[in-house]
Amino acid sequence: MKQAKISEAVVRRLPIYLQVLNEMHAREIQTVSSQELGVKLDLNPAQIRKDLAYFGEFGRKGVGYDVVYLIEKIRQILKVDQPIKVALVGAGNLGHALCNYNKYSKDNMQITAVFDDHPSKIGMHINNLKVLPMSELSMTVSVQNIRIGIITVPAFEAQNVANQFVEAGVEGILNFAPAILRVPDAVRIHNADFTKELLSLAYYLNREGDAQYESDLD
Repeated sequence: MKQAKISEAVVRRLPIYLQVLNEMHAREIQTVSSQELGVKLDLNPAQIRKDLAYFGEFGRKGVGYDVVYLIEKIRQILKVDQPIKVALVGAGNLGHALCNYNKYSKDNMQITAVFDDHPSKIGMHINNLKVLPMSELSMTVSVQNIRIGIITVPAFEAQNVANQFVEAGVEGILNFAPAILRVPDAVRIHNADFTKELLSLAYYLNREGDAQYESDLD
């Protein structure tokens, strides 16, 4: 793999490439060109070639990319060619839904432990996972070698959960709580804020009242 600083935008496109390639593989498509990928993804083929070239030379000029080989290489780049265990804190409705990921995912990334601090939820089962008390989080992360934590608790509890994940030794956190969390630089955190995404999406809606609103501002 080339030693170069890879932008976050490139890393975020890799799972999209992988998803399309997996769909192609399911349809028994053996090779694909950057042009074909570009059409499917609405991306410039040159951008796709540039993204992949950061990590090696995977295609052949005039032939394209071998689908199975490229799937294997992207999985290696994303480190999902090996098991990655995930812990989830928050056994509410969203936590239940995310645990369904285990049933349908063919990746090596799996939720292997679920935690909550509410007495009514401790001991219940979600897709064969027993909800554990927060007091067992640190030990479980260590024993299972869990590397990623998911937070699906209310905003006022999120920082405390993040702190416990950090102290337990997780390397990355996916945060669904509508809160800005502070973690050490060594821990990577990604935020999935539904409210923010919905509000920003609303800006782009075509509304009949927009013209009237603009005229009122004049």
